[in-house]
Amino acid sequence: MAKTKNPQKLKARLPRGFVDRSPADIRATDAMMSKIREVYERYGFDPVETPMFEYTDALGKFLSDQDRPNEGVFSLQDDNEQWLSLRYDLTAPLARHVAENINEIQLPFRSYRAGWVFRNEKPGPGRFRQFMQFDADTVGAPSVQADAEMCMMMADAMEVVGIARGDYVIRVNNRKVLDGLMDAIGLSGETDGASRLVVLRSLDKLDKFEWEEVAKLLGNGRKDESGDFTPGAKLSAQQIDDIKRFREHSIKIAETFFPEAALLLASDIAAADAQYAEVRTGFSFLGENPALTAGVDELVTLHRLVATAGYVKAGADSIERVKLDPSVIRGLEYYTGPVYEAELLFDVTNEKGEKVQFGSVSGGGRYDGLVKRFTGQDVPATGFSIGVSRLMTVLKNLGKLDADEVIAPVLVTVMDGNDAQAQANYQSFVQQLRTAGIRAELYQGNWKKFGNQLKYADKRGCPLAIIQGSDERSNGEIQIKDLIEGKRISETIGDNAAWREARPAQVTVAAKNLVATVQKMLADQKEDRARQAPSA
Repeated sequence: MAKTKNPQKLKARLPRGFVDRSPADIRATDAMMSKIREVYERYGFDPVETPMFEYTDALGKFLSDQDRPNEGVFSLQDDNEQWLSLRYDLTAPLARHVAENINEIQLPFRSYRAGWVFRNEKPGPGRFRQFMQFDADTVGAPSVQADAEMCMMMADAMEVVGIARGDYVIRVNNRKVLDGLMDAIGLSGETDGASRLVVLRSLDKLDKFEWEEVAKLLGNGRKDESGDFTPGAKLSAQQIDDIKRFREHSIKIAETFFPEAALLLASDIAAADAQYAEVRTGFSFLGENPALTAGVDELVTLHRLVATAGYVKAGADSIERVKLDPSVIRGLEYYTGPVYEAELLFDVTNEKGEKVQFGSVSGGGRYDGLVKRFTGQDVPATGFSIGVSRLMTVLKNLGKLDADEVIAPVLVTVMDGNDAQAQANYQSFVQQLRTAGIRAELYQGNWKKFGNQLKYADKRGCPLAIIQGSDERSNGEIQIKDLIEGKRISETIGDNAAWREARPAQVTVAAKNLVATVQKMLADQKEDRARQAPSA
């Protein structure tokens, strides 16, 4: 007779680009986001939640010409043959939500959202297919005041989670300024779209390369140290020189005109206005340029607002929190006005133990065209997104991942699982503790090997174990075993005399005193932890 072949076991494996989260990770994330949420609420923003799935054509950015629209996003077809995709960010769903409810919601619509987003991209170190974002947006506010508020709120969010003032800066630029530059050097036509993209991507390298290397990318191309060649934008020498002059004046604005204007705003408005006028006239070499003029005006207005509120450097002792930076180039398809990002100014240690500059943990800008895709009408909008995982990594490096202290549950052990009265007592004990606000659980495994219950409690990190055998039950008593103190004593005390003088690791008390005794022993343990914690 042939042997029956055992079915092959299913291999447990985590999909690439996804991670499991531990209780510690979840609690630390919740604690951090709770602090950020308080900032959003303080600014008058309200929570909104949109589903993880949207109709694929509503997402816009990743639409493709393939029969199956899954380039960049995870997609499926429903029973009505409609294509659905997992959201790749929280902004496109917000635009759909506002457009769909435009007659019911109050504009300006101020909301915040937290949630998972998904990218159908090749995963790699630090690059995941699922990650969390925490966004805040104002829809229906055309004034640059809304953009200034976003920059200030982003700064407040950095500080509330423990990133000190001076360890970060909110860098600001304006897409209209960049568009004006493109117009000035003759790259304004529809046929120049590819060239504009190469130019902007080249300028985006200014935080990594010296100007001479970026100039090669603007010209014929650049060969790196490995010998790989990157084709350039093939601009003329005059075009490259205009971009260089534009950059030099932008740097002068950031380092001279804006700081001096901030110093003068409180004491001499006319002098501050003169500084702002210098900002505008400094771009005159680029000729008449409506887009550039509009973008510079918005930057001046934004700077005046954040400077008045105390978010820019205005003196030797002050710290710059919001700063103009011409190298900020974000969301080439997305943004229509001010763009901004929160950059960290200190080194962190990566997985290899190397010191690296961490870069930005949050970014955003004005996107006046997204809602219009649905309504056909102009609906201005601005907002930013915090990369939750990136920010968590930073706080972990800083030792500021301060999840609220969560103690493992007190374990009520089972000495006699066959006795109905004993079972009722055990259940009563655990319920009394829970009613008093103490985490507690009743052992649910095989009760016949009591040693296994204590091993379980040790691995679980339980602070106390409640024990009642037949003798204790007949006397109306319980034993409470201090598992934390017992472990410490066994590791540090070598003789019986010292053992007896130490705090007892196990006590016997009347059952009616269960809650009061547990509360006292947990308080003692908390005091020990505080005493042993390293001073800040």
